[in-house]
Amino acid sequence: MLLVPRQLRRAGMTGDVPYYGGRFTPAQAYAAAHPRARPVEAPPPPRADQLAALQHLLDTGVITPEEHRRLRGRVAP
Repeated sequence: MLLVPRQLRRAGMTGDVPYYGGRFTPAQAYAAAHPRARPVEAPPPPRADQLAALQHLLDTGVITPEEHRRLRGRVAP
C-alpha cells in the first residue's frame, strides 16, 4: 500500500508545500516562497457603551476609582 504519492517523496519536496501533482506557474512558486506580511490593523476606537459600563461599575461600587482609571486607560488610550 502506497501512502505518500511519488511527487511528495522526492528530495526537493519537503516542508509545507502547497503542491500536489500538477505544475506551479512561476508566479505561484514565487508567491509560495515569499509570503506577504499582513498589515497590522489599528485597534477599534473606544465605544461609548464600554465607557458607560465602566462608569456604571464605578458608580455601583464594584470597582475602585484607581481600577476605573486603569481600565479606562485600557479602553480609551
